[in-house]
Amino acid sequence: MAFTAIAVLSLAAWLYLFLLRGAFWHADERLNVKQVNAMSLPTVAVVIPARNEEETITGTVRGLLRQDYPVPFSIIVVDDNSNDGTADAARGAALTDAEKTRLSVVSGAPLADGWAGKMWAVKQGIDAAPESDYLLLTDADIDHDPALLSNLVAKAEGEGMRLVSLMVKLQCRSFWERLLIPAFVYYFQKLYPFPWVNDSSRKEAAAAGGCMLVHRRTLEEAGGIDAIHDKVIDDCALAALIKPLGPIWLGLAERTESSRAYAALGEIWRMVARTAYLQLRHNPLVLPAAVVGMSVLYVVPPLAMVVGLVSGSLVWMGLGFAAWTVMAWTYLPTLELYRLSPIWALALPLAGLMFTLMTIDSARRHYMRTDGQWKGRRYGV
Repeated sequence: MAFTAIAVLSLAAWLYLFLLRGAFWHADERLNVKQVNAMSLPTVAVVIPARNEEETITGTVRGLLRQDYPVPFSIIVVDDNSNDGTADAARGAALTDAEKTRLSVVSGAPLADGWAGKMWAVKQGIDAAPESDYLLLTDADIDHDPALLSNLVAKAEGEGMRLVSLMVKLQCRSFWERLLIPAFVYYFQKLYPFPWVNDSSRKEAAAAGGCMLVHRRTLEEAGGIDAIHDKVIDDCALAALIKPLGPIWLGLAERTESSRAYAALGEIWRMVARTAYLQLRHNPLVLPAAVVGMSVLYVVPPLAMVVGLVSGSLVWMGLGFAAWTVMAWTYLPTLELYRLSPIWALALPLAGLMFTLMTIDSARRHYMRTDGQWKGRRYGV
């Protein structure tokens, strides 16, 4: 009876997610832009915090220099105390005199007390940037579509958005990337349903740190980057800061992509474990609930099918099959975005189990005081 109740609970949970969780799984929040008057285009300053990004920064800067935005804009790269050739690689991306004029490479000051490293670099970039209507905050490992800036500005200006953000497409080539990266994007959508984020009447707020166009005056009214100076999950913190002051929008990119590969499992594991327990606010009471919840969602459906098959219980088989079917169905649009076979939907329970283990490991790292380590720094203590 207990196992039957758990299997029923799993199916009910998936039906709730399917029907009532903001249609998150449609994965259809895309940048459908409206044209704006080319004579009144706003000014933009691009800020790129970069720490030990020698391998990727050249492509990022080149992609921004190739933007088709008809109004001149500035690019500020903040070399955040790198110990490689990040600064030289960034400067080398500008080939012509005009490009060199638009690009500035700022040497970052030592990390200030109480600041998260990325936010400290972003603040220095904003302080060094010329006056502008908008700030484009982006990462140093993004290959930008040439029309990106024009489309972001058109969205913001055409619909009065205070913040426009895109979750860029992550690399999905190795086995581990195919198993875990689309699932990571799927989970993010489940945690922050994009239609709810984009609904100004709802309180949900989120953004994707790799690509955020923010209205500069609105950011200043909200207290500036100083207001989120210690945030490790800075993108969602910025969205929560901005949304009370005006509408925001978050969508999925199709042509702007990350250039960072996660070929090995350990790389993805460290990326998730760095902040997973922080998402639970380091609450030891919430952790068991999260583990139980993830287990009910992702472990119980295939387990019910196997146990039902072995024991001959049609009820358990039926409940497990139904829950797994709904789960797989909701995953298909994200797989389509990443151009992967629908067969990968059957592996979502395995991905869910692995992310649960990463969350547990994230808590372990926190209590062993090894959490939040990234590029030689430790955050979120």
